[in-house]
Amino acid sequence: MKIISWNVNGLRACEKKGFKDFFQAEDADIFCVQETKMQPDQLSDSLRFDGYEMYMNSAERKGYSGTLVYTREKPISVTYEIEGDITREGRVITLEYPEFYFVCAYVPNSKEGLVRLPYRMEWEDMLRNHLCKLDSVKPVIYTGDLNVAHEEIDIKNPATNHKNAGFSDEERAKFTELLGAGFKDTFRELYPDTVKYSWWSYRFNSRANNTGWRIDYFVVSERIMDKVKDSLIYDQVTGSDHCPVGLEINF
Repeated sequence: MKIISWNVNGLRACEKKGFKDFFQAEDADIFCVQETKMQPDQLSDSLRFDGYEMYMNSAERKGYSGTLVYTREKPISVTYEIEGDITREGRVITLEYPEFYFVCAYVPNSKEGLVRLPYRMEWEDMLRNHLCKLDSVKPVIYTGDLNVAHEEIDIKNPATNHKNAGFSDEERAKFTELLGAGFKDTFRELYPDTVKYSWWSYRFNSRANNTGWRIDYFVVSERIMDKVKDSLIYDQVTGSDHCPVGLEINF
């Protein structure tokens, strides 16, 4: 089973930069998208693919946030958002399958000066509770733009970023707390010493210089880590300031 996740930073923009070619070439069983920046009525027929069910969660604020999941297998159930979050920013889609739950998320950015960090901390607790509740029923595959570089290996310049959004001690501690609740970061489990990034700023020629951050993940319930065949970072794929990430798992 192959699953792909990609923060496209605007699906309509990414469509013009090779989204369809990558989607069709990968032929994934599940393909999820973050930061669609669109409403359902703005989704063109060219972004509807034969053989896939499609589930979309758009923010109330137009042109902002948003998540989307394409899936070959129709899920048992689909829910949107997480319990306790009333912001309606289109950040989470949860699909239930016979053997597992699948959660696609676009985690809130704490913003410059960490002005949104208090909300981010509350959101992380709500999300962890959501995942743990699901995990008590059946295993979980959790993916998306998680907006945190967990360890120093996951960021090009750790020393100068400890007080910046995405690498603050508080955000990193919340990710540690999630892993401690019975989950595994699949890429780091399989590749403990590998330096790869999934996001590069549009400024300072960052991508050409590979001055990046690993902030897009596949996280799974600890008890199914042995089913993971590979965890992938498609860092040669352009079209967004993020690159896609992938999971191959035996289900």
